[in-house]
Amino acid sequence: MKSKNSSSKNKSPKVLENPSKAILKRVNVLFFFIFALFLILVGRLYHMQIANKSFYDKKLATSGSLSTVTEGTARGQIYDAQGLPLVSNQAVQTINFARSNTMTAEEMRQVAIKLVSVIPESVKTDTLTERDKKDFFLADHENLAKVQERLSAKERINSKTGEKLSEGDLYAKYVKKVTDEEITYDADTELAAKLYKRMNATSNFATTIIASGNFTAEQQATIAENERSFKGISVGTTWEREYVASPLTSILGTVTSEKTGIPAEDLDDYLKKGYSRNDRVGTSYLEKGYEDELHGSNAVKQVMVDKNGKVTGEKVLKPGEKGKNLKLTIDSKFQQGVQDILRNNFAALQAEGFGGHSEGAYAVVMNPTTGAIYALGGINYDLKTGAITDDALGTIQNVFIPGSVVKMGTIAAGWQNGVLSGNQVLNDQPIQILGSQVKQSWFTNGMSTPISAVQALEYSSNTYMIQTALDVMGQPYHPNMTIYTSKLEDSFKKFRKTYGEFGLGVMTGLDIPGEVPGFKGEDETAANYLDESFGQYDNYTPLQLAQYAATIANDGKRVAPYLVEGIYDSNTDGSLGGLTKSIETKSLNTVDISLENVSLLQQGMYQVTHGGSMATGKDIMVNASVNINAKTGTSETYKLDANGNQIYLSVNNVVAYAPSENPQIAIGVMVPDTVIKPDGTTTHANQNITRDIVNLYHSMYGFK
Repeated sequence: MKSKNSSSKNKSPKVLENPSKAILKRVNVLFFFIFALFLILVGRLYHMQIANKSFYDKKLATSGSLSTVTEGTARGQIYDAQGLPLVSNQAVQTINFARSNTMTAEEMRQVAIKLVSVIPESVKTDTLTERDKKDFFLADHENLAKVQERLSAKERINSKTGEKLSEGDLYAKYVKKVTDEEITYDADTELAAKLYKRMNATSNFATTIIASGNFTAEQQATIAENERSFKGISVGTTWEREYVASPLTSILGTVTSEKTGIPAEDLDDYLKKGYSRNDRVGTSYLEKGYEDELHGSNAVKQVMVDKNGKVTGEKVLKPGEKGKNLKLTIDSKFQQGVQDILRNNFAALQAEGFGGHSEGAYAVVMNPTTGAIYALGGINYDLKTGAITDDALGTIQNVFIPGSVVKMGTIAAGWQNGVLSGNQVLNDQPIQILGSQVKQSWFTNGMSTPISAVQALEYSSNTYMIQTALDVMGQPYHPNMTIYTSKLEDSFKKFRKTYGEFGLGVMTGLDIPGEVPGFKGEDETAANYLDESFGQYDNYTPLQLAQYAATIANDGKRVAPYLVEGIYDSNTDGSLGGLTKSIETKSLNTVDISLENVSLLQQGMYQVTHGGSMATGKDIMVNASVNINAKTGTSETYKLDANGNQIYLSVNNVVAYAPSENPQIAIGVMVPDTVIKPDGTTTHANQNITRDIVNLYHSMYGFK
């Protein structure tokens, strides 16, 4: 038996391959593989460029790229309640530029220069900056070469990295090297530079309006006949917004130009909706509030381009659709009638010596049940020039002290907070808070008189409201009392909450942007809190007063006011078409009081205009054609004249609705800063305006 050791000794030794030969073999294999791939590539190139050259040439000639282009459509129009146009589109001739992907800056410059000789000098286009002028100068390759020579070798190098500057960085330096003398242009060159600016800003395959104006048939023909010279240029039409002269102009809003396009702050939102950056959009009021309806939908087409950048075809992916039209709730004739009433009564109060410091008059008329606005009447009086202008916008943006018109809200706050019950009787008495002046009603002469809630409205009792406010604070009135302010902030909130349920001091829900919520005073002292209870602190808009009156007329149901009655199509001739969508009434809230208590407020407003000798609004019913419910209000302040003498002023307001038995219109009237004469008399223009508006509506439309 052989041993293990002897067996292993008899095996042949293993011989290793030379490492250098192994590496060489692997390199040869790799080289052979690469050579084989190269032969395949050569064979493929032979197949394409020699054996089948004609086939691939034809395919290449027909191949190219596809680009999607969006084009805007005409904007919808705005009509009044009778179908009369307030905003329309005026056709304007344009010079359009379609940019190909192969057109150079110099080519665009040459087209712009040639175009100047054809178009009229009055053509509208962009303004120029210094940079725009320099860009136009450098678009000429000779000018560019001349400026390039002004850069030293050192200026062409990045001082930090030592590398050559990029083309963009170099161009920025070229711009700085252009002198002021080189961009001192004559009128024709400036116009060419303006045209070039718009052309250069156009994206590939897009079409841009570079100028607009009135072009003669000869000018249009010249452009059409010289298509090669005016590469990319064509004559077309666009629209410009035309606003009819109207008292409503200020609330119609505005639209951006194609140059401005979508405002930066709104860009993301509009792009998500499928807009293009240069789309024209509404920027304010009706134009902005109903942008989605007025804008319509853009046309989308696909442009086919060959290898040379030549457009070979177009395909409409989505046809454009003109914007929808708006029909308002406001009849222009009624609106003008309200304006005339305001102007006539304002002229009368000036003639009577009450108007030397007043800056205008305002009145809002709305349907208390639906919220439809029938008039936004406003006039502004310039104290320096004496000019009177229409100011419909002031009805939703100007704020004034309301005065006693808030007293229905004060009584409601008493009910809501459990300190008044129904038609509760309180003693109308002088209010003496320790350390302050006596506050008393105009009709008591320092005496104490028991009155009900309804009588407090009829007589316009301040002390009834003050006592209610003190009770809400948990501090019932007693002479020479001290007011503790631990619950003052909470009591302010309670009053403002109730007022807000009627529409005072809150957004009304108007269907266009731009209204203000009024002004809430921030100095929440005890004195201001008591003044708040009878309308001498917070400020409200005329629209808020109208909604307040409407809420009471509508049995405590507050509805949002709206200006647009419906959305309409267009007929083939461009006129107002059929209704596509009605604007529905939007209910906001119901005041948290019983119907029995609402009826007490209504009864109090009836007594204001129909009550006894102490009723504060009886002038409203003089020559009135129907019964009117109302509450008047005056708020007192003063200013110093040039000699330092005090002039006492008041804001004279009314909230009203008519007819009393079946309310169909609600009205808010505000006449700010009328003079209070030394004998205490004030203007009754607010009451006259209210009556005249009711009579005007009755004569034009009748009441059901």
